[in-house]
Amino acid sequence: MAFPLPAPMRRALDLAAEAGQAGEVPVGAVVTCGDDIVAEARNAMRGSSDPTGHAEMVAIRAAAAKLGTSRLDECTLWVTLEPCAMCAAAISLARMKALRFGAEDAKGGGVVHGPRIFAQPTCHHRPDVLGGIGEEESAALLRAFFAERR
Repeated sequence: MAFPLPAPMRRALDLAAEAGQAGEVPVGAVVTCGDDIVAEARNAMRGSSDPTGHAEMVAIRAAAAKLGTSRLDECTLWVTLEPCAMCAAAISLARMKALRFGAEDAKGGGVVHGPRIFAQPTCHHRPDVLGGIGEEESAALLRAFFAERR
């Protein structure tokens, strides 16, 4: 029996679809504190001419601004794709309580693939990590996006 997706991941997937429609790699992110969504974003690198405009980075910045703190230690980040090394480092620096993500990224991931940022001895904060939430839908969005460009 399939379980319904948690609302924050459902919203992140909707944001990812919006990103894809806008010509951005389809990744969406939502920051929650308890049951409340405090920030959300989609990839915006091309539209903003900002190489750090990953959905995670934009959402973390918005959450920190809204909450008035750089420490998001009561917050969870929901993102449709395994964060890259840059985003994983930002998650650690923000002291986020938890990370929930959809599809793994064998090529560019920085959490369970690649540099595995949270496993490094120099990483001072490790969030609770759980992947595979909405994995099939996230992976399908990415496959369709890149298939159109090949």
